[in-house]
Amino acid sequence: MLNIQLINALSDNYIACIINAAQKKCVIVDPGEADPVFNFLNENHLSLSGILITHYHWDHTNGIEKLLQRLEVPVYGPAKEPVPGMTHLLNDGDVINLEKLGMRFNLMHIPGHTLGHIAYYNDDVVFTGDTLFTAGCGKIFGGTVDQMYNSLMRIVSLNEKTLVYCGHEYTTSNLKFALTVEPENHDIQQRIDQVSKLRQKNLPTVPAQLSLEKLTNPFLRCEVPSVKKAAENYAGKALSSPQEILGILRAWKNNL
Repeated sequence: MLNIQLINALSDNYIACIINAAQKKCVIVDPGEADPVFNFLNENHLSLSGILITHYHWDHTNGIEKLLQRLEVPVYGPAKEPVPGMTHLLNDGDVINLEKLGMRFNLMHIPGHTLGHIAYYNDDVVFTGDTLFTAGCGKIFGGTVDQMYNSLMRIVSLNEKTLVYCGHEYTTSNLKFALTVEPENHDIQQRIDQVSKLRQKNLPTVPAQLSLEKLTNPFLRCEVPSVKKAAENYAGKALSSPQEILGILRAWKNNL
């Protein structure tokens, strides 16, 4: 398993830091700020070997320029999006070998939140940016509902033990919505208790195992009868496809 630490940034962002402890080297994912990264590197006596970007939004890229002013490292990102300082343009199916760290990641194109959004994954972890959140999913800005649904289904096809690392600490609010959709779901109720205890200690609720997401994330449960019924009740009409249900769920949460 990889040694991954989360760096707090902005109001609720996470910058994932993937560490090779033996070599004291690391790569980071989605630096929305530079100073928290510099502080973490100094405190842990680490050298930065690369930057991985999932999508172009400023709160995931704003730290790149300042980092590159002091450190000369490769920047990997989505080929279809404008990422500052990007040196390696990545597409669906690409593989990156971070030889200095002894790490290898596969690339998955997951449009929906943005058109070019990508995820980095291996047998143990997936970095989903703002597409799949713990207990939720991202808003649909640059893509379509169909694209978001297909992207979520691609992620959910990974091994159930895969740990999901997303870009924000949104689990509490996401679970509140999940319970609104499925008030009788005991897995959601149990997860709310667990998350509450973590947040009381100011601990992150990220990552989460994909198996838990499948039990508690309404956006991954569009074909479950209780979720379908809740979406239809909110929409006031029958819904004939999981894509329609996802669209209603996303609009519902947007309006809360």
